[in-house]
Amino acid sequence: MCTRFYVEPAPFERLITRAGALSLADDIAAQLGKAPAMSGEIRPTEAAAVMAMSRSGRMAVFPMIWGFSSGASKAPVVNCRLETADSKELWRDSWQRRRCIIPASRYFEWEHITAPDGKKRTGDKYLIQPKSGSTTLLAGLYRFEMRDGLRVPVFAVITREACGGVRALHDRMPLIIPESDAAAWISPDSDPRVIAARAITDVLAEKAPQAR
Repeated sequence: MCTRFYVEPAPFERLITRAGALSLADDIAAQLGKAPAMSGEIRPTEAAAVMAMSRSGRMAVFPMIWGFSSGASKAPVVNCRLETADSKELWRDSWQRRRCIIPASRYFEWEHITAPDGKKRTGDKYLIQPKSGSTTLLAGLYRFEMRDGLRVPVFAVITREACGGVRALHDRMPLIIPESDAAAWISPDSDPRVIAARAITDVLAEKAPQAR
């Protein structure tokens, strides 16, 4: 599961600057009231700098809003299960033609605790990222939606069954793509299942510092 991620400004300054310089970023701020800072802690319905295929067939960065609209829910749908991405109507077309990469420093997860009486609650907040480095490339899907008269790209993060130490916190985790597979992931000519099988699963989970 992924409902928050964090983007350190410095490592992604070039991407954030490029996305923020697009006229789409100004339109999102003016018409939707969402100033796309695209750094810090990113929450659902906020704008982020997302990598996708440009019209010229090259990897490019765009400001996108986090969350698909769905008639079945008033809340935005922010996660897509890998297991059903190619079969559910909400995701099927994007799975085939509009895949994206959400660059982040890390993502957040809250410990899920089941009490002896069966009641569930959330515990401590954890920061999670690959052990191999400080860049966390979250696999996603995107599409275009009309929001208050503006045609805007929206994205969702793909999740998979949790593994390793993350399993003790939650049964789901984002699909994290190796940097070497980023270009292939966004290409509509590649097989996403093959790339997903090479996803990063060796991650480091650290308890977030308490707010003072």
